Amino acid sequence: MVKTFIIFDTNCILCSGFVRFILVHERTQDIHFVNAWSETGSTLAAEYGYTTEDLQKTFLVISNGKAFIKSNGFFEVTKSLKMPWRAFQLFRIVPHPLRDWAYTFVAENRYKWFGYEENCLFISPEERHRFVL
Repeated sequence: MVKTFIIFDTNCILCSGFVRFILVHERTQDIHFVNAWSETGSTLAAEYGYTTEDLQKTFLVISNGKAFIKSNGFFEVTKSLKMPWRAFQLFRIVPHPLRDWAYTFVAENRYKWFGYEENCLFISPEERHRFVL
């Protein structure tokens, strides 16, 4: 069984919303979520060559021992979603530099557009075992 970790900004309303979306639409419950600002998050990121400064700009997906960021991280996550959401894979045909440019543009504006709140993610007791906060 492949275990996937998503290291994400728990203060970003957009990022936390994406995590809630994944929880609702995933095919299996193999994804685990890690607070980017926790000791575990920074340690795990460092194991794959990323810093907390890097985590200000992207979420980090670790799947099958490989790290994925920006649009590649997004596509790695969409593999785990139910249809029709898994169909986002079709957008891989967009050239990588253009995909990452769009990702970076949204990431740089996420607090302004969606907001910032300390630990904005609500986790139900049934889901708590999948989170390292």
